[in-house]
Amino acid sequence: MHDYIKERTIKIGRCIVETKHTVRTIAKEFGVSKSTVHKDLTERLPEINPDLADQVKHILEYHKSIRHLRGGEATKIKYKKDTSSKREVISAAN
Repeated sequence: MHDYIKERTIKIGRCIVETKHTVRTIAKEFGVSKSTVHKDLTERLPEINPDLADQVKHILEYHKSIRHLRGGEATKIKYKKDTSSKREVISAAN
């Protein structure tokens, strides 16, 4: 494994432990794909730093346990914005 991959993996692991952000958010911060972040955290990190990998695993499990709630909330916000912008367009047209 290349050194830059090891460094990125450790940085991502520390970042997720400190901030408790989701894989998607971390991927945007580091400019890599969600798949890369997930592979770094689940496959590479246990080989490099098992203690950090354990902490990360608990956070990922928590995110997985609440994902159905996050998805529902995101959809709710999306449609709330969508309907309010439609009302503005209709009001402006009248």
